[in-house]
Amino acid sequence: MATVFSFAWVLNGQARTRSHSPAFRSENNSTYTFHLLLGMLTGNWTGDSAAVLRTIGKSDHLHPAKIFHNYTWWLNPALDSIPASFADSVLPRTPADAFTFSKRPARDMSFLSKDSIPSVFDYKATDSSVFYVQKNTFSLHKDANIKNPEYDISANDINYNKSTNIINAFGNKDTSDNIYGKPTIVQQGSKSIMDSLRFNAKSKKGILKNTYYNEGEIFVKADIVKKIDSNALFAKDARFTTCNLDPPHFDFHAFKMKMITGKLAVSGPAIPEFEGVPMPVVIPFGIYPLTRGRHSGFLPPTFEQNSGYGLGFNGLGYYKVINDYWDVTTRANIYSYGGYMISVNPNYYKRYKYRGSLNLQYQFTKILNTSGISRDEYTKSTTVHVGWSHSMDSKARPGVSFSANVNAGSTKYNSYLTNNLENIQNQLSSSVTWSKTWDEGKYNLSLAANHNQNNNTHLINVQLPTANFSMATINPFQKKEQVGKPKWYENLGISYNGTVLNQFSFYDTAFSTQQLKDTMLWGAQHQIPITLTLPAVGPLLFTPSVSYAENWYSRKMDRHWNEETQTVDTTISRGFFAARQMSFGMSMNTRIFGTLNFKKGKIKAIRHEIRPTISLNYQPDMNAQNYQSLQTDTSARRIRVSKFDGNIVGAFGEGSFGGINFGLDNILQMKKVNDKDTTGDPENATKKVNLIDGLSINTGYNMIADSLNWSPINISLRTALFNNKMNVNASMVIDQYDYELGQRVNKLLWKEGKIGNITSGNISMSTSFQSKKADQRSDQQRIEPDPNMPYDQQQRQLQYVRDNPAEFVDFNIPWNLQASFALGFYRTPTPDYKGFFTQVNSSLNLNGDFSLTPKWKAGGSMYFDVGSQEVRMLSLFLTREMHCWQMSINVSPIGRFKSFSIILNPKSGILRDLKINRSRSFYN
Repeated sequence: MATVFSFAWVLNGQARTRSHSPAFRSENNSTYTFHLLLGMLTGNWTGDSAAVLRTIGKSDHLHPAKIFHNYTWWLNPALDSIPASFADSVLPRTPADAFTFSKRPARDMSFLSKDSIPSVFDYKATDSSVFYVQKNTFSLHKDANIKNPEYDISANDINYNKSTNIINAFGNKDTSDNIYGKPTIVQQGSKSIMDSLRFNAKSKKGILKNTYYNEGEIFVKADIVKKIDSNALFAKDARFTTCNLDPPHFDFHAFKMKMITGKLAVSGPAIPEFEGVPMPVVIPFGIYPLTRGRHSGFLPPTFEQNSGYGLGFNGLGYYKVINDYWDVTTRANIYSYGGYMISVNPNYYKRYKYRGSLNLQYQFTKILNTSGISRDEYTKSTTVHVGWSHSMDSKARPGVSFSANVNAGSTKYNSYLTNNLENIQNQLSSSVTWSKTWDEGKYNLSLAANHNQNNNTHLINVQLPTANFSMATINPFQKKEQVGKPKWYENLGISYNGTVLNQFSFYDTAFSTQQLKDTMLWGAQHQIPITLTLPAVGPLLFTPSVSYAENWYSRKMDRHWNEETQTVDTTISRGFFAARQMSFGMSMNTRIFGTLNFKKGKIKAIRHEIRPTISLNYQPDMNAQNYQSLQTDTSARRIRVSKFDGNIVGAFGEGSFGGINFGLDNILQMKKVNDKDTTGDPENATKKVNLIDGLSINTGYNMIADSLNWSPINISLRTALFNNKMNVNASMVIDQYDYELGQRVNKLLWKEGKIGNITSGNISMSTSFQSKKADQRSDQQRIEPDPNMPYDQQQRQLQYVRDNPAEFVDFNIPWNLQASFALGFYRTPTPDYKGFFTQVNSSLNLNGDFSLTPKWKAGGSMYFDVGSQEVRMLSLFLTREMHCWQMSINVSPIGRFKSFSIILNPKSGILRDLKINRSRSFYN
């Protein structure tokens, strides 16, 4: 049985003449790799080894006999003869006295022992690699490199002594006395550059002089570094910084420092220096985390001065890593007047499974009264808030999905948060949904829980559970195996959609179990549409339809006028009640195109597309018995009301309809000369511009009604202006009939020359403008992420940037502006039904920033209530880019909470919490 050893030797470079002997060295520009497989026990040589020796034996200085003599002696000095198999197959036929071998005394064979360096490793040099057998050393010259799984050493010259396991590495000087090829060692993710290196490959101890050390975001420059093992080192006269420039903008000058790779760095007294100028401040000690990835630790607070809450510490907390999938952030705000807030924020993420976060907050508010209205010195309140976000990866369980978006809590919670844009929002809503599809999506079942609350009225509605089952359209007459052209009746389709709802309501200011019982409602909706697509008749497409709907209710109301009390009395009956509705229809639609060409000017053509829709519909009156005529006031005026009003499921309308519905959708496009085209290509000579993406008009006429035959006109518009820079959406409803005492009367206004009553309308516009980027490269190309940072941690870093925009400003964009405007109005009858009043809701949102200089940027955001002519929220910031530091000034001069803050902090994630801040807030 043969013991086989493998030795890999890589030589690169040019010829280099030296008189050292015996030695092996490269003599040409090629790269040689020698694999010698030696049978040490039997002396048998493998065929591969013989082939290698035959090849390299063509050179005189690499004669097989010399190679065999030197290698066999170094690996096994006890071997005193050449094996016959080797002599016969490899060595050339020469006289017997051409080579003489004498038996040498046995020597140490620890070269390939387990406690030495690995038997297989890579080393290279571009000039020469010299191996000294008798001295048991080798040297690498010019661009030298030694690499094994534990470390990677590069330098201009490297010397290795096998007997002592000492590696010495040096740089060199050029003709201008500039040092190049400085020793560099990379070990366990850390990198060190130095003037000279003395390193023990076995014990991993070493001395590094004038060292520049880097690990992650940390940079340390020290006069002398002593490595005591592969993980720990001591530094003398060290400068610690996160700035990657030389010299750095700032550093902490510590006389002694210990660093444990991948864990932490500890220093004694340190002096901060900015631009090389020492500050008159001494830090007694420093602990700097070097742990890669997620790790637990304390979260330092920020100081705040608030006129209503007192002095406070915000954000004091602890971050705990539970396992690879869970972590928890706990924070607290504490104020001197006695108020506090505690938040617990668990986050969880499992790749290809799910992702989510939970936010539980408890707030005890104690605000100093400065208005003098209340006799109490403080206003006290206890509020809570629950937030939950969860999403399920579609690949986790195909056909099943689960999602949650919960935003619920006390109605006064947002109003007591300082500098919170949400304190002007009056509506909160939540949704949790589970759904499953099967049979290739033909059937779908979903279960949901929904919640909405109004912070003004304190009314909270909870729908739990809501179940929905739907069936995709099926064709019962369609053949499984289609042969030839399908028959017209095979296109008959039937589908189903059913929903069951449950709801209870309460006021958070007067919550009681009895209130839940009194407000509990349930209901159900069933819809069965039947459609049929007929073959096209020229450009016309006809589609008949039949629809059946049924609603289930849990209560009904009987109302009547009480002459004694002069009020409306209501009697509520609980039980099971049902109402039904059917409709029949036939619709026709087509498309009409028209083009207007121009021979002169930049406008070449205008294209108009019209999509008319006409439908005949009939709906019988199946709900007349569910309505009653009700007197509402002393004027004996009566209105029709449904017995199912106030249920969770809406009531069907009364009356029959047999008439025509009209619809008209328009698309308008323009073709113009492309002024920016310089190619001369006819296809690029013009460009298409969308003038109107959609302008639709819909109305209807009831032929069987004795009055009020015309339906209101619905108009909607959507378009994008200025090369899609501004999106515009608008709609309005026009009633063609007049109103008297809050009721429609059979009096057409357009017969009197009037267009009608605009009962409601809305318009919204949004736009975004920004200048050209100073650096046209993509953000991923400009910002190189840490390759060792997990994906989920990168996402959290991005979320932190989004939550703190003033601390992370993109100076690559000189200016940008986002604006949105929304206006909505609707007319409602006055309480006495003698007229109408118009309620208008409108708002303007602005957000943007601009660069004052390449390093100074100003910006802000504003929420303006146009209806009340009041700025509800205004936030301004001014920030200064300082390479590795950043300063931001934030001011909120308008709103319920007025505040300002000045923050100066490093941009490094490790030192982000090392900040200087000054904050003040004022509560109105």
